[in-house]
Amino acid sequence: LLPERAVSGDPAALRLLVESVVAPLEAAGGELLRTLGAYLEGGSALEACARALFVHPNTVRYRLRRVSELTGRSPSDPRDALVLRTGLLAGRLAAPASPLTPP
Repeated sequence: LLPERAVSGDPAALRLLVESVVAPLEAAGGELLRTLGAYLEGGSALEACARALFVHPNTVRYRLRRVSELTGRSPSDPRDALVLRTGLLAGRLAAPASPLTPP
């Protein structure tokens, strides 16, 4: 129930999501975070994600496989996608405010 706890405001759950989702993806490079965000926000449509990122669909497949390896969560599994999406949101909330960060 990690995403549910995070959404209800549990600071430990928020911290765990950031540590288990955002931190490993940031350490591997920003492209994995960007790809995961585009994939989830695009309704988990691989081709649409590739077009949005201006990359080949195989590149998206490779990056999503790396996301799975690093986080232990598969973006194509509905429950894991919820955890990953909530982790991305927690990471955005935890990030310091920047004039370039969208609200």
